[in-house]
Amino acid sequence: MRKIIIDTDPGIDDAMAIMLALKSKELDVLALTTTFGNVAVDLATKNALTLLELADRDIPVAQGVATPIAAPALAPPDFVHGSDGFGNINWPASTREADKRSAAQLIVDMVHQYPNEVSLVALGPLGNFAQALEIDPSIVDLVDEVILMGGAAEEKGNVTPVAEANIINDPHAAELVFGASWPVTMIGLDVTHQVIMDNELLAYIRDNNGKEGDFLYQATQFYFDFYYKTFGIKGCFVHDASTIIYALQPDIFKTEGRVIRVAVEGVGIGQTITAKPEQTFALDFWENRPVTNICLEVDSQRALNLIKSVFS
Repeated sequence: MRKIIIDTDPGIDDAMAIMLALKSKELDVLALTTTFGNVAVDLATKNALTLLELADRDIPVAQGVATPIAAPALAPPDFVHGSDGFGNINWPASTREADKRSAAQLIVDMVHQYPNEVSLVALGPLGNFAQALEIDPSIVDLVDEVILMGGAAEEKGNVTPVAEANIINDPHAAELVFGASWPVTMIGLDVTHQVIMDNELLAYIRDNNGKEGDFLYQATQFYFDFYYKTFGIKGCFVHDASTIIYALQPDIFKTEGRVIRVAVEGVGIGQTITAKPEQTFALDFWENRPVTNICLEVDSQRALNLIKSVFS
């Protein structure tokens, strides 16, 4: 089984991704760590605990960063996820308590406990990973892979014309994560905009997964309503769950190695600027940047079939 830690800001699409991971027989979810993003970090932690109680799983939840490193803080997008992060369905909160460690410390501890076995899966802004690097830079040689939902190489942004939500929420953290010498796979809008979950699949998940399925169906109706009003789409893009799909079957995606810099100020703040390695040799600001594995194409039907099979 592939060991993963999920860093999350639940969030409706986070809930789908986390449930997908917990349902999968091929993944061993060691812990959840929380960050600000879709909701404030305190609520993200409460929501993560609620999801684990719903799934009847007893793994640690550690609370992480509450604000970006240096960029202006953005308001949580309650028009997308609801004020409770779960589509305002008033689901009962868990009485469980979070781990006493910070998210970054838990990441460092578990990476050392399982050297070269743990993949870090990011569903939100990247502050916890940046903080873990600060605590212990040696983890770059001990992490199996960093799989993150964020950014865009060829696609336009979804917050500004050039910036994706998770990256613009903490661009300095993203710049640190992409600049570290660990293996990183970026699953950005280039592929998540190619996969659309519709209500038929969501109803299938509801009908075959008891209370968890009912929760996901109820919460996602709010999300679907946002997508229909905003994009005219009857369904939603599969953003965060695409990281879990990749962790399970990476061959569903076509990737390309590129070097990434993140714009940390100005009109382009949050942009993930990518270049092929051979294009960067003479430019100082690309010097010593590692190559990131960027997903550019996806077999959308295989991705949706995988979601359905895991929830069967």
